Amino acid sequence: MTGLPAPLAEIVDDFTALSESDRATLLLEFADDLPPLPEHLAPEAMEPVPECQSPIFLSVDASDRGAVRLYFSAPREAPTTRGFAAILHQGLDGQPAEVITAVPADFGHELGLASVVSPLRLRGLAGMLARIKAAIARAG
Repeated sequence: MTGLPAPLAEIVDDFTALSESDRATLLLEFADDLPPLPEHLAPEAMEPVPECQSPIFLSVDASDRGAVRLYFSAPREAPTTRGFAAILHQGLDGQPAEVITAVPADFGHELGLASVVSPLRLRGLAGMLARIKAAIARAG
């Protein structure tokens, strides 16, 4: 898929190289890799993502147009949502705003998870990406 920054394209390649059951396992491994919030951020001060079935919050720091910083808060009891947040964090954190805004809205389908997770879960991933792009647009 074109329009993906190298770190996100590598994640997509990792998923598509696996069988369906292994993709689900990889998603759960990503959930364990979501970094903790910095001390200056509290989930209550972050933007909720109502498109997600689980309570997730994000913060986008696009004040330095050279590198957008992404922060996510997702409960451990929601490993699918945490996994999607970790994919976005690992694939997009530190990228320039114009690179992030060029990511296709439906890139999540390229992960090959449609038969492993519900369409509502994939919509949550798209919702997170849309909110990141909207925050970048507001900052710009």
